Amino acid sequence: MKIGVPVEIKRHEYRVGLAPFHAAAYVKAGHEVFVQKGAGLGSGAADKEYLAVGCKIVNGAADVYAEADMIIKVKEPLDPEYDLMRHGQILYTYFHLAASRRLTEVCCDRGIVAIAYETIRDKKGGLPCLKPMSEIAGRLSIQEGAKYLEKPFGGRGILLGGVPGVLPANVLVLGGAGVVGRNAVAMAVGLHANVTAVDVNIDALTEMDAHYAGRINTLYSTDEAVKEQIMKADLVIGAALIPGAAAPKMIRKEHLRLMKKGAVIVDVAIDQGGSCETSHVTYHDKPVYAEQGIIHYCVGNMPGAVPITSTAALNNSTLRHGLTIAGKGWKKALRDDVLLREGLNTCLGHITCLPVAQCFDMTYVDAEKLL
Repeated sequence: MKIGVPVEIKRHEYRVGLAPFHAAAYVKAGHEVFVQKGAGLGSGAADKEYLAVGCKIVNGAADVYAEADMIIKVKEPLDPEYDLMRHGQILYTYFHLAASRRLTEVCCDRGIVAIAYETIRDKKGGLPCLKPMSEIAGRLSIQEGAKYLEKPFGGRGILLGGVPGVLPANVLVLGGAGVVGRNAVAMAVGLHANVTAVDVNIDALTEMDAHYAGRINTLYSTDEAVKEQIMKADLVIGAALIPGAAAPKMIRKEHLRLMKKGAVIVDVAIDQGGSCETSHVTYHDKPVYAEQGIIHYCVGNMPGAVPITSTAALNNSTLRHGLTIAGKGWKKALRDDVLLREGLNTCLGHITCLPVAQCFDMTYVDAEKLL
């Protein structure tokens, strides 16, 4: 199969769909890999490194899309790429379709085979291709939140961990038992903050409570419980996730007036529409804005800030499935692996991910009917 790796064009996105060492695995398996010139530079990989493992360098994105049977990316395709996609072409990347009706419609109109990292399952019911980026985003959420709590950045002017004789900041993690949440909790505890993890998964909260042995507070998620905790919080992490669907709006506009002025919301769920009603996507060059005196950090590609780490972690998780798709072809690969089939979001003009279809009240087609 011919594999294409274009330059990511999302603002301040420095990751690449295939790093040289991982591209080498495709070449070794007998596939041709076409890499757009400069695609790996943001992640520290020069064109010569791709050439050294047998890849071919092409000048533009149009050349990559024209050559490739399967495009391997990091982020969802954007407007300049829409007309480059062709019927039956496989796109293997993060899509987060529930956050964009237009992208969903474009994927259907172009007839691509959209295999989304974020909905592929593993035998335990987890999301193996989303997990590493969730881990990174969770850890970054505390790092960034701590920074924007500083007064020069518009925050309250409070140190996350306090000092002897001065209380630490209150950190509220919504969706605290998920992958993003657990990593945010771990970082916040490490910085000696006062941490409250909120979730609907009692078993997971029980496990966290035992693990931290009283060093965190755990709370079952209800509207009233969230409202009460938001009033106390200095930093709120929005980490709730429903795979493939829009994120639940746990923070409503009227909640903002109850919060401390200069408090910070880091909405990690913004890729799926956000946990907060007042959230909208921001970028690394202008990551925050204030709404009713509350700082909102809503960068839609948080792991892009640490591209060397995140490219390696992402490639490690996506390589196995990518090689399977390339080796068997998408139909046989998805027929043979029901968990990989969960990643099929649109296919030849049809929506094959039920939460996406429900989100936009569009027609859903079971993937089995197309295989």
